[in-house]
Amino acid sequence: MGRAIIAGAGALPGLLLQAGPAHIVRLAGVESDPQDAPDILARFERFGVLFADLRAAGVEELAFAGALSRPAFDPSLMDPETMALMPRVAGAMAQGDDALLRVIATIFEEQGFRVVGALDLRPDLAAAGSISGEASEAQTRDAARARAVLDALGPLDVGQGAVAAKGQVIGIETLQGTDAMLRFVGMSLPGSGGVLVKRPKPGQDLRMDTPVIGPATVMKAAEAGLSGIEIAAETVLILDRGAVETACEASGIALWAAP
Repeated sequence: MGRAIIAGAGALPGLLLQAGPAHIVRLAGVESDPQDAPDILARFERFGVLFADLRAAGVEELAFAGALSRPAFDPSLMDPETMALMPRVAGAMAQGDDALLRVIATIFEEQGFRVVGALDLRPDLAAAGSISGEASEAQTRDAARARAVLDALGPLDVGQGAVAAKGQVIGIETLQGTDAMLRFVGMSLPGSGGVLVKRPKPGQDLRMDTPVIGPATVMKAAEAGLSGIEIAAETVLILDRGAVETACEASGIALWAAP
């Protein structure tokens, strides 16, 4: 089965390539790892051309990997297929990220492509239990508090992360992303000793947006004055586990995966 990876920024596209041969699709304006040389170039405004290029390459299966920003469409570049799809896409863009990604997945499925997730291709990147260090009772209480807030916000399609310290939620991830939330926490409440919780939104389509952490996540959590990170077991991908564990040990961050 021919496979293509629609690649965003970060290490995940390259890690998915290790699961087997695949075409790399690069969208105009998206920064990516130069090692992942694209063989299909695409634009958000030209879905019709992309569909044709994928079929010509024998692609039957698609995976989305890496960070993608919300596109800025140039109407003058749209092909007829994209113009016909715009009412659906524009309606989804007015909602949360998960709503938009579900519509995009449906569009590709309607064109006959099978959409798979990063977890389908690299389940070995997920984990369960203690990963580095041991969580204290205070840390697990803070993690539970952050989880409760994320669960409550789930229907609003807001974000995948939250930070709690001493029983209080001090940061919630929104459209700006985890890094921006951690910068805010570090500037507003330095040395809080809080816990970052990273997990999917309830009911999230994991094929299109699988949560990930990497060494940079650990370093930014340490810079923000946090003491621990909890991720969802068997769901959040760990990019470069060895480097993540080294960063945890160097910074004193406890990292664990909970249901």
